[in-house]
Amino acid sequence: MNGVETAGPNAEQIKFWNSDGGANFVRHQTALDGMLGPYGRKAMAAGGLKNGDVVLDIGCGCGDSSIEMSRRVGTTGEVVGVDISEVMLQRAEDLAAHQELTNVFFELADVEVDSMHRDSFDLAFSRFGIMFFNDPVVALRNVHKVLHDEGRLAFTCWQTLDKSPWIALQMQSVLPLLAEEDRPAPADPNAPGPFSFGNPDRLNKILTEAGFCNIQMEPYAPSVALFGLKDMEEVLDFALEVGPAKAFFAEMDKKTTATARDAVRAAYQPYLTDEGVVMEAAAWIVTADKT
Repeated sequence: MNGVETAGPNAEQIKFWNSDGGANFVRHQTALDGMLGPYGRKAMAAGGLKNGDVVLDIGCGCGDSSIEMSRRVGTTGEVVGVDISEVMLQRAEDLAAHQELTNVFFELADVEVDSMHRDSFDLAFSRFGIMFFNDPVVALRNVHKVLHDEGRLAFTCWQTLDKSPWIALQMQSVLPLLAEEDRPAPADPNAPGPFSFGNPDRLNKILTEAGFCNIQMEPYAPSVALFGLKDMEEVLDFALEVGPAKAFFAEMDKKTTATARDAVRAAYQPYLTDEGVVMEAAAWIVTADKT
């Protein structure tokens, strides 16, 4: 795989997803794919994925969606998964090779700045991989260009942070334990990140400026067992390793870390069921046409 431009507009994201961010996803791939898979399948259905389609999978990560779509499009179709994380793409390639798939390919590429090797995709797709661009209009214009005239776009992205309590509760539990000077400034909701497409008016404007039409956004908020785990302590281990509170734990002493863990446990406790910690996690299922 050729490298991506590490000094480009998405340098910070490239650094993150080629270090702890990507490594954590690889390590916990099975659990994360189990939790996120239903969202991706909902977007595949909304996008009309069918046999023979040629598909671009944006931010394909460890390849779960790409591999699933490669089976759905059959031998006459093809899937090209692109991502900025070399470590995640290596896992994707290993999984595809293990399953002896011949119609799915992976490229290390930044859609905002890199040229795609073809310009005749039937469908551009993403499962939570499309919200991290420095300039989303530029990135989505590039996506628009590589679709053929009847091409379509389908993706899933998170709604606003307050609609994902499994993350919001982490922050609300941990922040009071930090010294005032250690607390981060309020995040810009439009900055690159998992919730940057949460505002539907902003998202509609971005897609329109990128050239898309017939834009549809369907709310999808299933109740999910966090990470597919039933044990509260395992859920906490996982959440505090991949969630936003991880960075704060690195700065805490052992006593404060234990207190913070107890605080998150207390916040999650009302959602504990026989199936695990079950909460709604609200996303948008978005579709649009090129013309």
